[in-house]
Amino acid sequence: MFLSLHVEDSVDLPEMATLEFLKETLIAIFYLIYYWIEAIILAFVPASIRGKDVAGETVLITGAGSGIGRLMAVRFAQLGCRLVLWDINQSGNEETAQQVKAAGASVRTYTVDLSNREDIYKCAEKVKQDVSQVDILINNAGIVTGKKFLDSPDNLIQKTMEVNTMAHFWTCKAFLPGMMERNHGHIVNIASSAGLLGVNGLCDYCASKFAAVGFDESLRFELEMQGKDGVHTTVVCPFYISTGMFEGAKTRYDANFL
Repeated sequence: MFLSLHVEDSVDLPEMATLEFLKETLIAIFYLIYYWIEAIILAFVPASIRGKDVAGETVLITGAGSGIGRLMAVRFAQLGCRLVLWDINQSGNEETAQQVKAAGASVRTYTVDLSNREDIYKCAEKVKQDVSQVDILINNAGIVTGKKFLDSPDNLIQKTMEVNTMAHFWTCKAFLPGMMERNHGHIVNIASSAGLLGVNGLCDYCASKFAAVGFDESLRFELEMQGKDGVHTTVVCPFYISTGMFEGAKTRYDANFL
């Protein structure tokens, strides 16, 4: 009896690892096929139908001092938008502002600690006084601890949640009421592919991005139920992007595959 139980309860670790790899691979293939099909369909849909004209809109981007935030700021400037740039890095934010001005757009910069709720609310009030309304809010600011869970200091775990998740709550609380009043606006929450699948060594980061995905989805449903069809939300879940944030990160999948 003891021998039987021992055999049944034993765990074949190599077999489990193989099954886990197979599961992850199938999920990755599913997403790959889905987005390929979506891209092919959208390629035949005119931009005037699948997109919207954002010229003249006021766009606020958090984490605009580098990386994706800077790229988006310049792109929105090229599309004829007014830019409001938030970042804790003042010098980086000003560099982005110069690129925005070079693209011919007006811009205002604000130094904001996205881990501080009161700082967010205070700066939001300043923005409302300076530029009135925000039409597009892009919650882009993010940080990563980059350590195994038990090696992550408590204060860094907390900061990860504050910047990657809670800041979305506070910026939306600050600017969403104005959008709802006008029934016009768009909130973009930059999450991550790590907000869809768990990643080794990124427990706090994954948790924060899972939360960002759930926040966006729930908020979208709330707006629909309240009849605010002019206010939209979008969640973006990119894979590794070479912005310095994931310097040295490795994946079992080749970048060309995903």
